[in-house]
Amino acid sequence: MSLVEPTGEFIRRRQVAGTTHATMRTVLDYADAGVQVTDEPAAAGGGGSGPTPLQSVLGALCGCEAVTFRRTATEFGFEYDRIDFEAACTIDIRGRSGDRSVRPHFQTVKLQATVITSQSQEALDELVEEVEARCPVMNLMKDAGVRLDVRWVAVAPGPQVRSELELPA
Repeated sequence: MSLVEPTGEFIRRRQVAGTTHATMRTVLDYADAGVQVTDEPAAAGGGGSGPTPLQSVLGALCGCEAVTFRRTATEFGFEYDRIDFEAACTIDIRGRSGDRSVRPHFQTVKLQATVITSQSQEALDELVEEVEARCPVMNLMKDAGVRLDVRWVAVAPGPQVRSELELPA
């Protein structure tokens, strides 16, 4: 059975090409958008020449949240200076090692988004409800059953406070 892709005025198609030479390193070509390398750390049998594929997914989550936030904030008239993201995940390596009773992807994902804004936390919370409903990568994770701990924090412009998100060592 072949995949029938949806078509129509509102459907957009994206693609990427990748090459690996029998190693854990993959060079990904996004055409006009550039090139990325993913790899595993040397301790896991890779060359350590780039983020792991799962780290890239965390990066995609941060990037997708940023794009979705920008679009939605513009629509809602919510002004902000910037967002600082911190993300962390846990995986159970038994899944990628062949234990089919264990998911091979994320077990948990923590995300803290610190929004530098003069808007209130309440206004941010209202906006974020819509952002989370619209963000494709966030919804992929929800649909995959990943346990999520997502925190959006409004911080007034000025000296910045780092998040309390515990990142794995």
